[in-house]
Amino acid sequence: MTSLVDTVGLAGTVFSDGWRPASGAAVVEVLEPATGKALAQVGVADAADVARAAAGAARAQPTWGALPAAARAAVLRRAAAVLEDHRAEVAQWLIREGGAVRAKAETEIADTVEELLQAAALPTQPHGQVLPGAPGRSSEARRVPLGVVGVISPWNVPLLLALRSVAPALALGNAVILKPDVRTPVSGGLVVARLFEEAGLPEGVLHVLPGDAVAGGALTAEPKVAMVSFTGSTAVGREVGGVAGRALKRVSLELGGNNALIVLDDAGLAAAAVAGAFASFFHQGQICMAAGRHIVHASVAEEYVRRLVEEARRLTVGDPWTDGVDLGPMIDAGQLRRTQRIVRDSVAAGAEPRCGAEPDGPFYPPTVLTGVTRRMPAFTEEIFGPVAPVVVVRDDDEAVAVANDTEYGLVAAVRTGSVERGRRLADRLRTGMIHINDQTVNHQAVVPFGGFGASGNGARHGAQFAWDSYTQWQWITARSDEPA
Repeated sequence: MTSLVDTVGLAGTVFSDGWRPASGAAVVEVLEPATGKALAQVGVADAADVARAAAGAARAQPTWGALPAAARAAVLRRAAAVLEDHRAEVAQWLIREGGAVRAKAETEIADTVEELLQAAALPTQPHGQVLPGAPGRSSEARRVPLGVVGVISPWNVPLLLALRSVAPALALGNAVILKPDVRTPVSGGLVVARLFEEAGLPEGVLHVLPGDAVAGGALTAEPKVAMVSFTGSTAVGREVGGVAGRALKRVSLELGGNNALIVLDDAGLAAAAVAGAFASFFHQGQICMAAGRHIVHASVAEEYVRRLVEEARRLTVGDPWTDGVDLGPMIDAGQLRRTQRIVRDSVAAGAEPRCGAEPDGPFYPPTVLTGVTRRMPAFTEEIFGPVAPVVVVRDDDEAVAVANDTEYGLVAAVRTGSVERGRRLADRLRTGMIHINDQTVNHQAVVPFGGFGASGNGARHGAQFAWDSYTQWQWITARSDEPA
């Protein structure tokens, strides 16, 4: 089988009406986080590339949107088949370029295939509804494509979080400009372009422009882009939302989280500690759904911490490409410094590191902090590193108050021996997603994924919920006669 992505042949290029050099001839060297080794060179788009892509996408979209629903659905299904055929190669990129362990890479690919197949089902669903009319006049409402959709995707789950927006937007008749993060431009960008190129997507319907803030700003402000789907930090999301709002564009903001995992006094502590370790340490904690605060009843706190520390010490850290490890490297030195700064400042304020807390090159070990209070950085900030801060509470009321003491509202989890008790807590938690007797990191292609507050603007990803993001309503009436 031939390679899906020829990084030598495509070096320095972007995908925009075919493969071509970026306008400014700028390139970025793709580095392996675990070793610092250069893996590829990818073209970096600028504002001129964005303007060119927007013009091409606007030309191509009407023809694509007018295709029969079954034809668009078939392209999405073929893209899923291409990804299945090249699983091993794509997994290699996710591991080496993004620092993922193999299990994370394989899960991401499986979830991405499901996203593509769910998107393929959208075009053949009903597009509208018949409305009450008047004598001699029919009335109907139908969904129509927005036109050109811009997608700005992150580095932490690069393939899935790109296609979570790209696939439904294409399926519903839009053209798309994807700007992946320059830290993962292959697995989050070039792979996406090649999947649809192999699947037979018409030229000009999809453009892939790896870039930095310059390209992201140009894409958000571009007049021909009707909607922007952004996944990333809350700080940048506010900027994207501000620019899009002034231009009266639709915007979907999937932002950060400071998520609570609540452990009640009737929880099974062995299972809760395993769930807590996974929720805080999976993919080095570099996931918006990671458990950033373990809120534990005082009567079981010490036993829970003991078990959580045991889980943390059991986990291995190293190069996920060459070693069979549980945690890989931090994505870059900046993210490692951020994690280290939050831990260091929290310890200076009185927190106690029960394990970890000392980085080793690009690797940060699983870290458990106790004695955390509501004024410490480990409580107030989204860490985005493998750190489990533990906050002790007296009862359920205090657990709810502590969990809600954040501007974020993405996800929460409750561990308890009583589902009814868990549901009573869930009714009081201000988050977009709640999992009882599970952990915070959960994803399915068919659910309304999104958060409250600083975690997003209430837009939802997932299956039929994509209709609300990537189409708009149009009202049509028709009379059988021609009255004056």
